[in-house]
Amino acid sequence: MAHYLYLVRHGEQLDAEHGMPDGPLSPRGRRQAELIARRLSGVPFNAAWHSPLRRAEETAQVFREVMPSLSLQPSALLFDCIPSGPSPDMPHAFQSFFHSITPAEIEAGTAQMADAVDEFFAPAREDRHDLLITHNFVIGWFVRHVFDAPQWRWLGLNQANAGLTIIRVRSAKPPVLVTHNDLAHLPAELRTGLPEAQPF
Repeated sequence: MAHYLYLVRHGEQLDAEHGMPDGPLSPRGRRQAELIARRLSGVPFNAAWHSPLRRAEETAQVFREVMPSLSLQPSALLFDCIPSGPSPDMPHAFQSFFHSITPAEIEAGTAQMADAVDEFFAPAREDRHDLLITHNFVIGWFVRHVFDAPQWRWLGLNQANAGLTIIRVRSAKPPVLVTHNDLAHLPAELRTGLPEAQPF
């Protein structure tokens, strides 16, 4: 049986560039949410969850407007978090990211993502399609899990706002990454949330 996870990063947050920890969607973020919701409107979702943070909740509200029969529930397992801390095998270039991160934040994020994998990667006994509206680091951790990569490898796995990642969970074999950060539903001017390209 096929169990698919449809991972959607929330739309662009209003004033995100000013470092606000959470906030409403920008007009562009709402349009991003509308387009990804319309793209997925034909999927027979069995269940749908979203992060309780405002930017993810408002993205979920747009999904409800496009798919009125979709029942979306908040899940603390999808909160934005720091999935793991620095490790000896991590490239030195990532060290600076952790300068303002506390051990308590890392401990909480590690526990959260362990529970999230147990919850959402459970094999299904029938065909199943689940929607998860969440955050960049959470999706990066799930992709890292698919490849059983080193724990630090979620760093640098970036998802655009309203990007689509699909994972197939299997019972007797490791999960499979079907698509990662698919932006086919977004015109170029709505593709936001990725790191700025650095000149060489």
